[in-house]
Amino acid sequence: MRAVIADGAGGPEVLSVQEVPDVEPGPGEVAIAVAATAVNRADLLQRQGFYPPPKGASDVIGLECSGTVAALGEGVEGWAVGDEVCALLAGGGYASRVVVPAGQVMPVPDGIDLVTAAAVPEVACTVWSNLFMVAGLRPGENLLVHGGAGGIGTFAIQLAAATGARVMTTSGTAEKLAYCRELGADVTINYRDEDFVEAVRAATDGAGADVVLDNMGAKYLGRNVDVLAPEGRLVIIGMQGGTKGELDIAKLLGKRGAVIATSLRGRPVEGKSAICASVVEHVWPRLAEASVRPVVHGTMPLEDVVRAHELMESGEHTGKIVLTL
Repeated sequence: MRAVIADGAGGPEVLSVQEVPDVEPGPGEVAIAVAATAVNRADLLQRQGFYPPPKGASDVIGLECSGTVAALGEGVEGWAVGDEVCALLAGGGYASRVVVPAGQVMPVPDGIDLVTAAAVPEVACTVWSNLFMVAGLRPGENLLVHGGAGGIGTFAIQLAAATGARVMTTSGTAEKLAYCRELGADVTINYRDEDFVEAVRAATDGAGADVVLDNMGAKYLGRNVDVLAPEGRLVIIGMQGGTKGELDIAKLLGKRGAVIATSLRGRPVEGKSAICASVVEHVWPRLAEASVRPVVHGTMPLEDVVRAHELMESGEHTGKIVLTL
């Protein structure tokens, strides 16, 4: 099979497509002939040597894929060879074949083509689990999404708006902010020349954000607490702004607020399988009715993986970058 191999840790140039031995499913696993995969921010961190795969996971980069079932491991039920599927992975997606626990395999959503489906599992599972299963976002609440034009952000805006929340988001260009409004954002904030705390307070008559979905980490920690409404929930899913920050506990106590840090990749298989099942139940109908849709910046062949990582690092994309096989 073909797979992207990293020649040590470093820039995009360390990646190349090579022939490697085929992988075969073990008990409870499904082998997928991959049609497409998608690039995630975590992939860049893994390439740089900062985000190793969990124990037992493939060293090949790639956290999601779409394709057809190629083989079934012992004890797997509910799938047949040839079924079109997409999957949430702990690794291995940048390859022509991957094995994955059966509970993390999902049907391709109605109305989504097989290649585009590769851009869905990671964002759908991340957004649904964090905003709804963890933060308990409710209709009518105010949500602040940082990085609204990225893969996570574009999906979070749509899903939150479709379920009745009021969405505010940050981004760095007027063009990206305009696109966020098209997706359903009620308030858009240019983080380069606006203070998002002041902007959110102005937009909510001083109330603040009930939920904040944050990909920055340490850099925004203090201001994210500032922007929280009483009983607000800050959910941190990324570390683009560093890992160590100062938390004003007195301020958090005064708001009866919560700071929650979560990751998806390192969860036990049972936890990820439960998230996938909940996503199929609650998010797939939204995709079928087109009230939510994956945003794909563009597709390119797996052999252009270096260019794909360069594009992700440039920040000039909107939504997901898909690699086809």
